[in-house]
Amino acid sequence: MSEILITNVRVVDLRFPTSREQIGSDAVNKDPDYSAAYCILETNAGITGYGLTFTLGRGTDLVVQAASYLSRYLVGRTLSSITDNLCAFSRQLTDDSQFRWLGPEKGVIHLATGALVNAVWDLYARVEKKPLWQLLSDMEPAQLLKAVDFRYIDDALTYDEALAILEKAQAGKTERLAQIQETGYPAYTTSVGWFGYSEEKIRGLCHEALAEGWTHFKLKVGGDPAEDLRRGRIVREEIGWENRLMVDANQKWGVLEAIERTSQLAELKPWWMEEPTSPDDILGHARLRREVPSVRVATGEHCHNRVMFKQFLQAQALDVVQIDSCRVGGVNENLAIILMAAKFGVPVCPHAGGVGLCEYVQHLSIFDFLSVSTTMENRVIEFVDHLHEHFVTPVHIKSGHYLVPAEPGYSIEIREESLNRFAYPQGEAWSTQA
Repeated sequence: MSEILITNVRVVDLRFPTSREQIGSDAVNKDPDYSAAYCILETNAGITGYGLTFTLGRGTDLVVQAASYLSRYLVGRTLSSITDNLCAFSRQLTDDSQFRWLGPEKGVIHLATGALVNAVWDLYARVEKKPLWQLLSDMEPAQLLKAVDFRYIDDALTYDEALAILEKAQAGKTERLAQIQETGYPAYTTSVGWFGYSEEKIRGLCHEALAEGWTHFKLKVGGDPAEDLRRGRIVREEIGWENRLMVDANQKWGVLEAIERTSQLAELKPWWMEEPTSPDDILGHARLRREVPSVRVATGEHCHNRVMFKQFLQAQALDVVQIDSCRVGGVNENLAIILMAAKFGVPVCPHAGGVGLCEYVQHLSIFDFLSVSTTMENRVIEFVDHLHEHFVTPVHIKSGHYLVPAEPGYSIEIREESLNRFAYPQGEAWSTQA
């Protein structure tokens, strides 16, 4: 692998006009254009690596600029000089002494870090001719842990504890692989319940989803209390009580209102309440969990880094860990979070509401099942049925389950025609707008 040299990094501002059809709409994000800072790693070997960070339109250019700046730590390096110590590489991105004050390990800089780290893993998996989930699960535990940064989290998870979790999970891995290749990984659909959808559209989408074999559904809430209940009752009428319904407030409420509104929505018997208040308010989530114990609390898609997840777990402030492939620093940091969740016995149900996130997180959940948690009980991956046609190797869903990807890499390569059309602002999708 030492002969593979990263010769150039291109970063593209990629935006899809999803706001025109209210796709992705919720109580807070009412007009999102699903977008990405898309990184392309070029090499002297003709093998290319791809990575992206999901955004919502305006401001994507800031992440692009940050990724372009940080790319100086990749150009001219051999791939093996990075993969031999992936933790050291991620620290190089996060610890730039004159750039660190813009974070550290949060915000625009960390989003850019995630895109580049993910691109390196994609390139690594392509060179090894394995899908990312297999690259991770084939690694010996000690080798895998060379990618995990224990700084700031070793009071909650030590290296030895993480090693023990991975070593214990080696037993039965072959049988679990056969199982997941036969059944797939369970998923839930968010596509039926976007905030701007009419009653007719919600009912129609529920009918379609049930016919396709879906059993887990999510509804966006955070509007008028009576309207939220009305829409929730509509979904319940369509899917029945034998299927699971989750509700997602997208950080809309303060803590006191979150307690009140979650109590009101409890009649819908939600499987979880997602992002009920500020994603930074660890103690607020803990209070909600204490005062409305009948409804599980889920959060994490906006957690800045592994430190926040550590504190959520230590404070018993959540029942479901919702990792995001881009918000934290890419694969490296998500490995740390998955391992912490395993130690604390909390299920990981990834967030995937955005372009490329479904393609990404399937690999992390499959790895979690094979090599960490060893279970799919009470675990699902989010699925949204939008924009998959733009990917060279899109996700495959059957009867509400993700099928195991077989193609090498991290499944995130965008089709060239889509890059040309949706690049902002020069792409045809944008340049032809009045």
